[in-house]
Amino acid sequence: MATAHWSAVAAPEHVARYVWVVTRHEIDYRGNVGVGQTVTAETFLPAAPRGARFDRCVVFRDAANKRIVAARSTWAMLDRASGRLVRVPPEVAAPFLP
Repeated sequence: MATAHWSAVAAPEHVARYVWVVTRHEIDYRGNVGVGQTVTAETFLPAAPRGARFDRCVVFRDAANKRIVAARSTWAMLDRASGRLVRVPPEVAAPFLP
């Protein structure tokens, strides 16, 4: 979901220049999803990037709007050509911030 969000929202030149890797996941399970059950998912950035890193949150809710899974992942941005960490430029982060 995070990579689909990046591909859909980021400028094409940013998608071509940068790649993201996950450095940490935290997941809280508060319920189960049964076979055939429908859930909705929301992804958002709770704060601006810090250097090369930013956190992305994902929340899954059941049909009653109860939060059943909440995840927070830390991502780091790499320059695609060199493979090195790079600071997230403001123009890359802007479309994803509230």
